[in-house]
Amino acid sequence: MTVETTAVTRTDIENGRRAYELDRAHVFHSWQAQAPFQPMTVLAASGSHVWDGEGNRLLDLSSQLVNTNIGHQHPAVVAAVQEQAGRLCTIAPQHVNDARSEAARLITELTPAGLDKVFFTNGGADGNEHAIRMARLHTGRHKVLSAYRSYHGGTQLAVNVTGDPRRFANDYSAEGVVHFMPAYLYRSYFGSTTEEEETARALRHLEDLIVLEGPSNIAALILETIPGTAGIYLPPAGYLAGVRELTRRYGIVLILDEVMAGFGRAGAWFAFDHWDITPDLITFAKGVNSGYVPLGGVVINSEIAATFDERVYPGGLTYSGHPLACAAAVATITAMREEGMIDNAARLGREVIGPRLREIAERHPSVGDVRGTGCFWAVELVRNRETREPLAEYGGSSPAMAELTKALRAGGILPFVNFNRVHIVPPLNISDEDILAGLAVLDEALKVADAHVVD
Repeated sequence: MTVETTAVTRTDIENGRRAYELDRAHVFHSWQAQAPFQPMTVLAASGSHVWDGEGNRLLDLSSQLVNTNIGHQHPAVVAAVQEQAGRLCTIAPQHVNDARSEAARLITELTPAGLDKVFFTNGGADGNEHAIRMARLHTGRHKVLSAYRSYHGGTQLAVNVTGDPRRFANDYSAEGVVHFMPAYLYRSYFGSTTEEEETARALRHLEDLIVLEGPSNIAALILETIPGTAGIYLPPAGYLAGVRELTRRYGIVLILDEVMAGFGRAGAWFAFDHWDITPDLITFAKGVNSGYVPLGGVVINSEIAATFDERVYPGGLTYSGHPLACAAAVATITAMREEGMIDNAARLGREVIGPRLREIAERHPSVGDVRGTGCFWAVELVRNRETREPLAEYGGSSPAMAELTKALRAGGILPFVNFNRVHIVPPLNISDEDILAGLAVLDEALKVADAHVVD
């Protein structure tokens, strides 16, 4: 486990101010209008905490971008990266390196039987791009089905596959993507009032779409097992099994995107383990090495892998299976196993986070829904529980959400806020004391949101 001993000095703070000046002069930030943006400086991080540019310690309930699954500066992973750098910093991907070989072995030990090959990428977006490319080449088809309210990455195809507003400015029909309505009971697109209704109606909608688009044209269906930034809405009972059955019936490759939900985040090694299904391709990134060095990949089943036994796979990356990234993955998976982090994440969700959030929801009329599993939770905020009017419009924010975010920060929390939701996504090894303290801050801060509730 990490031991949180970090403190920042006056010199650190002065260096941070210089870094901020250089950032604003020279760094172009992602997903931002550049001029008004005021990024937070991070001077240090340890375990479940970060220190901002003024030396304030914040409890990181965001896990950054939901990727520091084992917390910051885990000593075993830091040591593994340092040791690997001393032996072999980098090598071209056509050559064998032991870190990549061991990382692939460890990853495929965790996947269902028959998913035994790993193609390493630099992150989740290019993992999804390559998974789709493999599916297209394997099937000889072009179209890809993807859910609305999803996120699959910021590169060209990945952002078109994405089903949230981040794709709007880069949405091109030439990419061959067709979106469908997801199963999302709280905001059902099908008028459902029960899980059973939502599953049946969402699957009927999906099959109708497949038939109308022409099954012989559809290469793949890509789905976040549990959508992350789109809202952490868990699939209702039977839905994923139904999707798996439809894709088999129509010869469509099923890609499950586990970039955010995988590697313990949902209280299991992979989120799909909760529903006992086996996809054809699995994409991953983030949690595989807690984001310490960029890494992603595709786990490939034997049938699709065999397509390229004698046929060249037309794709690759200079840093595929980079030794430093893979050494970090080996150390991360090993630490997760040795320290029981997957079971701990499940326990936290079942015994601490879930019950506490449900208690909080009872006290605050601004809370419309609480949902999640493991260390992967969302609190959806509304102006009115009956109408379910969101506290911020889809694709945007609001003064109410800005006030809430400010209150959370003032209480010593680094939150993950998106649209009308606060996501509770701490490291898997956060202490009970810290997560309870963080949820107490949320409980108090929600009074700000309550002030915006209307009858």
